[in-house]
Amino acid sequence: MTAFMMKTDQLTFEKAYENLRTVQPEAKMIEEFERQLKLYQAMGCEVDTSSAIYKQYRLQKVTEKYPELRSLPQELFAVDPTTGSQGLKDEVLYKCRKCRRSLFRSSSILDHSGGSGPVAFAHKRMSPSFTHVTGSQAQCTSYFIEPVQWMESALLGVMDGQLLCPKCSAKLGSFSWCGEQCSCGRWVTPALQIHKNRVDETKMLPGLGSQTRKT
Repeated sequence: MTAFMMKTDQLTFEKAYENLRTVQPEAKMIEEFERQLKLYQAMGCEVDTSSAIYKQYRLQKVTEKYPELRSLPQELFAVDPTTGSQGLKDEVLYKCRKCRRSLFRSSSILDHSGGSGPVAFAHKRMSPSFTHVTGSQAQCTSYFIEPVQWMESALLGVMDGQLLCPKCSAKLGSFSWCGEQCSCGRWVTPALQIHKNRVDETKMLPGLGSQTRKT
């Protein structure tokens, strides 16, 4: 009923739940359902499985359902861009900087809100190079992405590890189902991060072919 009011009356979760409690004072919301309704609100009261926030939520549920990580549902993995399947024409393709192997598309990037920057690392001893900021906002030095098919063997049965290029074995980044802290200070759970300085962006431009830009 709460979701129905959110959708039809364009209400926030809090307002819809308040209205429900007015009609049914005994109504109580379990924590997980509340979390799902807030996710529903963030997606504009639509179930959008391509949404980054939906993908992040789905990843967070994985370790609860598959605690030993011996197997993972195939729908969790984005299609390997080398399989020949076509992405959206305006999508950016990310390739290994060393061997040029295609790794993931921009639709696989799971954006997160910026953290508190160097303040978040106050408990660590930092070198000056690690505290680089632009204005007051620390920059993210990695892409946090959804799992891609070529990662499957590396992700199964372990809680964390390295992400290596499936072609040349160059180190691309790391993963942790328990989460990792981005350079901006934000904690991301689970975390599959590819370092920006290990990949190049490639975008197809009409009439110009493939255009590559180093990140």
